Amino acid sequence: MRIAVLSDTHDHMPSRLPEQIAAGRPDAIWHLGDVCDPSTVVELELLNVPLSIVAGNCDGWMGWPLTREISLGGYVFHLEHIPRVVAPRGVQVMLHGHTHVPRDQTDPMGVRWLNPGSASSPRYEGPPSFGWLTVDAEAERVPLSWELVPLK
Repeated sequence: MRIAVLSDTHDHMPSRLPEQIAAGRPDAIWHLGDVCDPSTVVELELLNVPLSIVAGNCDGWMGWPLTREISLGGYVFHLEHIPRVVAPRGVQVMLHGHTHVPRDQTDPMGVRWLNPGSASSPRYEGPPSFGWLTVDAEAERVPLSWELVPLK
């Protein structure tokens, strides 16, 4: 399964982002918060791919949950905008936004922490970005892959 992961669009959907995501043929899209106005994600909804969103600290719309846990390919993925200090029990992969800085780290407990950076306003010397998460949905804990993608 190929999942486009993005965060921190802040009322701005870069025109090239939906096109780049569509070209990658995603099975799902996960937005890790700070969409702000829900109309910001309309172009992603038009891709007709399941879209999961968690609320960020700048999201005033109450329709999105603060967290989501998704089990896939023998992993439990925890989606939350602001990163916690410690992952919830039973979680193998933490996905978060908020910092606007990409992250791919594994903590001492073996939990992998992933952040796609910001799709609209990075806070480091790099371009806006999103990520591709690939996992075999049918397998039992095969390695997953993570690729950070700069917006073209």
